[in-house]
Amino acid sequence: MSELTLRPLTPVVGAEVSGLDLRCPLDEREADQLQSALLTYGVLFLRGQDITPAQQLAFARQMGEISIPPIQPHHDAYPEMLVLDQVSPVGEGADEWHSDNSFMQEPPLGSILKAVQLPSCGGDTCFASMYAAYEALSEPIRQLVDGLSAIHDITKPMQRAIAAGLLSADLAEVQKKNPPVVHPVVRTHPVTGKKGLYVNGNSTSEIVGLSARENELLLRFLIDHVRDPAFQCRFTWDLGSIAFWDNRAVQHYAVADYRERRVMHRVTLKGDRPY
Repeated sequence: MSELTLRPLTPVVGAEVSGLDLRCPLDEREADQLQSALLTYGVLFLRGQDITPAQQLAFARQMGEISIPPIQPHHDAYPEMLVLDQVSPVGEGADEWHSDNSFMQEPPLGSILKAVQLPSCGGDTCFASMYAAYEALSEPIRQLVDGLSAIHDITKPMQRAIAAGLLSADLAEVQKKNPPVVHPVVRTHPVTGKKGLYVNGNSTSEIVGLSARENELLLRFLIDHVRDPAFQCRFTWDLGSIAFWDNRAVQHYAVADYRERRVMHRVTLKGDRPY
């Protein structure tokens, strides 16, 4: 059995993992090491994983309970798996810093994304530590945002998906099934106990109790704040590469710089309600 090794990508987020073959089930020690590394680095990258959808799902089940988000296209043979199939991705939603499905009462713990087809160049994904983003705020701003809550709404991501032709769902029906939810602006991670920013440009519509002008200033500042490269790492995909990220602690951004087909398979893990 190979020894699991980790190579950090930046001081604050991301590490490449070697020494694992996901075609085989992880033993208990490997699974524990991987979950511990996820908590430390926020996002893990595994290259050269020539695995089937069934093997990706089996790996995901070792990491947690699978969740099926409400609005994305699913794999024909594996309904637990989402298929991200894009050619002209500009404005389709992933090209904005976000945490996945924060419009849910219990947003995902994380996601496991595999590269299936890639453009000849481009299509990288960036990840940012929300711990680092929070800690970089001045003490007065941290005190201000610590006690605030924000509304997260499915409307904006749904509108983008429908406009891009990725979905044919009825917007009003989806809104009815997924009403807006309220989450803290600063989330405490349920395992590490660390604080991180928890607002994003895709789903956060307003901070509760602030005027429209105050929202325009403070919410926009917080959303823009995470764009600082000091909080980030950037991953260049190869076929068979896998990214496994902690959706509670990082945001991500899919760089929309390609015009050739890019296909990714994603499995999402069930999370809990932020606090």
